[in-house]
Amino acid sequence: MWTAKAAVLMIFMLFLSAGLFAQGKKQISGTVYDNTGNVLPGASIIEVGTKNGTTTDFDGKFSLQVAVGGAIEVSFIGATTQKVQITANTSNYDVRLQNDGYALAEVQVVSVGYGKVKKSDLTGAVSTVGADDLVKGTISSTEQVLQGKVAGLNIIRPSGDPAAGSTIRLRGGTSLTASNSPLIVVDGIAGVDINVVQPADIKSVDVLKDASATAIYGSRGANGVIMITTKSGTKGVSVTYNGLSSIGYVTDNLDLLSANQWRGYVRQTGNADAVDYGGNTNWQKAIEQTAISQSHTLSINSGKADSGFRTSIGYLNNEGVIKKSGLERISGNVSAYQFLGDNKDVKFDMGLFANIDKWHPIDYRIFERAYNLNPTIPVYNEDGSFSSVTGNIYQNPVEILTNRTFDNERHRLLGYFKTDVKFLNDFTATANISLEHNAVKGGTYKPSYAVMEGQTEGGFAQRTYAEYTNAQGELYVNYSKIIDKHNISALAGYSYLENIYEGFGAQRGGFVTDAFSYNNLGAGYNYRLGDVYSYKGKSNLVSFYARANYGYDGKYLLTATVRRDGSSRFGENNKWGTFPSASAAWRISNEDFMESSKGWLDNLKLRVGYGVTGNQDGIGEYKSLSILGVGNDSYYDPVTKTWSLAYSPKQNPNPDLKWESTEQINVGFDFGLFNRITGSFEYYSKTTKDLLYTYEVPQPPYLVGTMLANVGEMSNKGVELTLNADIIKGDKFNWNANLTLGHNVQKIEKLSNPTYKTDVIYSGSLHGLAGMSGQYSQIIAEGYPVGTFWGFRNAGLDADGKIQYYNASGQVVQESALVDADKTDLGNIQPDLTLGLAMNFTYGNFDLGISGYGMFGQKALNATNMMLNDPNRLPSFNVPDDFLSSGITSAPKYSDYWIEDASFFRIQTLSLGYTLPLKYKKSKVRFYVMGENLFVFTSYKGVDPEIGLNAQDGINQTGVMDTTGLAAPGIDRYNNYPRPTTISVGLNFTLNN
Repeated sequence: MWTAKAAVLMIFMLFLSAGLFAQGKKQISGTVYDNTGNVLPGASIIEVGTKNGTTTDFDGKFSLQVAVGGAIEVSFIGATTQKVQITANTSNYDVRLQNDGYALAEVQVVSVGYGKVKKSDLTGAVSTVGADDLVKGTISSTEQVLQGKVAGLNIIRPSGDPAAGSTIRLRGGTSLTASNSPLIVVDGIAGVDINVVQPADIKSVDVLKDASATAIYGSRGANGVIMITTKSGTKGVSVTYNGLSSIGYVTDNLDLLSANQWRGYVRQTGNADAVDYGGNTNWQKAIEQTAISQSHTLSINSGKADSGFRTSIGYLNNEGVIKKSGLERISGNVSAYQFLGDNKDVKFDMGLFANIDKWHPIDYRIFERAYNLNPTIPVYNEDGSFSSVTGNIYQNPVEILTNRTFDNERHRLLGYFKTDVKFLNDFTATANISLEHNAVKGGTYKPSYAVMEGQTEGGFAQRTYAEYTNAQGELYVNYSKIIDKHNISALAGYSYLENIYEGFGAQRGGFVTDAFSYNNLGAGYNYRLGDVYSYKGKSNLVSFYARANYGYDGKYLLTATVRRDGSSRFGENNKWGTFPSASAAWRISNEDFMESSKGWLDNLKLRVGYGVTGNQDGIGEYKSLSILGVGNDSYYDPVTKTWSLAYSPKQNPNPDLKWESTEQINVGFDFGLFNRITGSFEYYSKTTKDLLYTYEVPQPPYLVGTMLANVGEMSNKGVELTLNADIIKGDKFNWNANLTLGHNVQKIEKLSNPTYKTDVIYSGSLHGLAGMSGQYSQIIAEGYPVGTFWGFRNAGLDADGKIQYYNASGQVVQESALVDADKTDLGNIQPDLTLGLAMNFTYGNFDLGISGYGMFGQKALNATNMMLNDPNRLPSFNVPDDFLSSGITSAPKYSDYWIEDASFFRIQTLSLGYTLPLKYKKSKVRFYVMGENLFVFTSYKGVDPEIGLNAQDGINQTGVMDTTGLAAPGIDRYNNYPRPTTISVGLNFTLNN
């Protein structure tokens, strides 16, 4: 295995380096703390009277060769400089600096990829969220902890399903077919599943926004980078427990006719075809339940000067508000560090994260059936069996939930081993090897008596299995030196990544007994082509990278980065890509001419950056090669005297295939006022070139009629504002507020070139909705953002209740007079403004916190409402209450009559807690009560205005939610798994020894 060889080589090189340590001077080491006992990474240590110096590492530790009898000066922005005398008998020095009142936000240490810097020394756009500021509550998908916390970062969870993930966008999407999600980095391991880490184990999250910050990740950094630092062993012994229990319930359902309202309509209209089945059923409530959930995490920390460890174990049972759904998770991790020798120049770190998820996917077609069914139909017959009424899309949704088995299980594992070696005073070499393994298995069974596929197949069973493995090895060297007023640091490194994915599946119908469930596929007697499949793929990424930082007198800061990636995914003519960046910052507040502003201006820094990053996720493995596959034709083999399926070309070769590249310019200001207010303002402009899309090509000369190619361009421009204010700072009462705002404008600049041409790409398919076969609701075209609705403008109802429309000339016409030329831009799903707001209050031992987030200006197609407001539905199907007074008499037709403003602001969490301090070594216990999703302020008429940005989020033919590609962003199409309102009680305690 390459990983074993690489590990041996890297560690051997590091120990060779250790032998190069300079001799002849006294080697001292130590740790620098602030006045509260927290370590201070990035503190400066200078030997008095010389230019010899160093800085503390992330653990606040330093090592330096100095002359015996001399002295060192220890300094840190925001703290008073301290001089320490060096004696012959002492080699270890722990230094405690006193805070001088400077805004603490500027002395934070943030992750920037293969290293850490003080926030005051940043030249790129980076936002940091600490553990105390992360979203709390019943979190089943880790990205939720950042919702509303970072300006420009949109985390949209379009479903209340505990097993559903979220859409993540940072400064707008950059691709048509590739991933638009940021790269996730956990403890320095790039490209991992964010859910391998649980919220209680997160120490901080750093979001790298602009290309000058993300270029160090090259062809994977175009969508930004989210860097997660987990809690690791710190000095002392402690036991921490975090737990909560919650009750979740549905507060928002569609307002449909009740059984009595339906009967009143029938009596009023005298409809002789209406059938009253004698029941009184709210079909939405019939598939819902009160969800009882719980979450528990127990962690143990033990740390000494030379070694330490932290371990935690967690359990989550998030019961869904739809029957049979839910997520159960067991998680655990262990991390440890060990210094080698008295000088602490060699350090070993290891970490292991693992979790197991079990969940039961539901058939999302139940929501359409719940809206369709006549409310007089009972759930059960008198004999206890499920009621059943013949009709298209008219099956009993409770029967669908009950008489099917869906069992899924996912295993996640991430392990790493890291070695740091300090040598020649100013160098640190790091070797890091890691392995991530994810595996998912699923089992489905639909018995012969189950409606739809169960009955038509005579029983249907399916088993699936998929796994992928990421193995990485990295070796890099950091250099850091302070010479008088000059602060110099540099990084150079090498990385190797191997990704392997594989899977298989099998299904079978026709079972004479349902006793085996999905555990005996061989018992089925229906054999069909495609019942068995398997696949496997592999890719490699080799990278070289470097970064240089220079600072002068704490005022002028420069950073330059370059990465060169070689990927097996790229075409033969583009195997390697280079991704450079440069940025600069000017700390204006440190200038002499700003001396008069010291009383009110704590900090003012101007940042400018430019860089190029890439996105290779849209290429996939083997996309640049010619591929053969089984076709629809067959041939007769005279040797075996049988007919066989023929293989034929399935993909044209494209040797020019390469990554999508994003150029970005960022201008930012960081400021601090009155030692109370800190914030930042950003302006960015980014252009993504060489967009990947599958184009039609002529036959001949091509063997296949389509080809994946790099052609298009897309731009995103916007501004961001982040504010944090200590509004009141008192002895007992404190009030802190945090505000984030983001505005982004997206536009497709180009879709064609002389070789690959298309005028418009139609998306947002409405196929499957009554009367909408072959229709599309959106376009992807030059001059418009992704998710642009395209269709007819309505002019309201005429006297007969029929919807009228405007033609291209602005005249009011009937539906029969419309032509395609009358279609126009009807708005888009891209929000004009995103907002996050949080406030925290403390009074004595009491604390109160409230947080919320919102999106404003986006449009959404309420396709659910469009289908339900059909006069032909009554009396067989149900309709909304307000349909009876709407006056609509015409069948639904797609137009902006059904497009709504989906702006909203959601009260995310509201918590009240009391902390009981314990006398023993700062131990404490906190009790709290919390509400989640308490209120949503919106004019949207659907179940929830928070609708997915990137995908169909609708239902395919097997009842599974479709969340791939650009099928239909912003379309509410029977995908209404309700988002629960949750009330929780919790207990946190920390016992220190």
